[in-house]
Amino acid sequence: MAGTAGPNSGVGVNDGDGDGIEEGVGVEEGVGATALMVAAARAIETYRHDALARDVYAEHFVRAARVSADWPVRPGEVPGGEADPLWGRLGRYFGLRTRVLDDFLLDRVRAGTRQVVLLGAGLDTRAYRLDWPADLVVFEIDQEEVLAFKRRVLDGLGAVPTARRITIAADLRFDWAGKLAAAGFDPTAPTAWLAEGLLLYLPHAAERALITTVDTLSAAGSALAYEVKLGTESAAVRDSPVYTAARHRIGVDLLALFDAEPRPDSAAALTTHGWSTTSHTPFHFTHHHGRGPYPDSPDALAANRWIFATNPTA
Repeated sequence: MAGTAGPNSGVGVNDGDGDGIEEGVGVEEGVGATALMVAAARAIETYRHDALARDVYAEHFVRAARVSADWPVRPGEVPGGEADPLWGRLGRYFGLRTRVLDDFLLDRVRAGTRQVVLLGAGLDTRAYRLDWPADLVVFEIDQEEVLAFKRRVLDGLGAVPTARRITIAADLRFDWAGKLAAAGFDPTAPTAWLAEGLLLYLPHAAERALITTVDTLSAAGSALAYEVKLGTESAAVRDSPVYTAARHRIGVDLLALFDAEPRPDSAAALTTHGWSTTSHTPFHFTHHHGRGPYPDSPDALAANRWIFATNPTA
């Protein structure tokens, strides 16, 4: 849920001197809250003794926003530890997802890709924390309020990106390809596209348009990773501790934020256009890495799929 492409993506921030500054719509009211939730999970993961991914910037985003200033950012601050449904189970999910998608991008770069596009970048700091080659460019697309908050926090830390980083203010529900081209994107070069925690929130038509745009802009050798949720969840799953804990304890109603329309089969659409796609449950990677969430009942994570697609021909 790194993406913040929904209409309510602003963040209410604390600028460090005690005065709250409201950027657009309050974070409590929109998808921006999920970006902070993921940042808190990444912060906690960073300080686990068996961390799968480390993001030293994540805790600073959490502390800079009023709504999340008192959320845990260390394992020892989590009530119930690993058994906690929110910061234990769901937090482990985000830590695992971060690692898997880090590996996806780094594998593409090792194969020769030199441009990365983060769709709905949210509070993603991969441009800062991963070891990139000097000639790589990372494009981050999200709404202006989110990018401004992120810029203020990272600039305050004196953070320096490890790749050439270009931010693009755009709403991914609408036309964004022109802004990407104007920022220097090269459609003739292979691209690694990432939509982490984004498509869950987009309307049906917006997801189809985004996938079509990615296909149109992708040269041979491009790849895309994204997350989807299959089918309609049962009443028991909708009442699972993961969802209820997020709603009651931090005010993030994930079920209300997920778009209710039937989801398009984007993997099938890509296959029709010559892409090769694979789909995995999160538990596949839990077993691979030896840590992360395991199946539960009722399970809010069981319907999640991580899709990996490559475009061998243009």
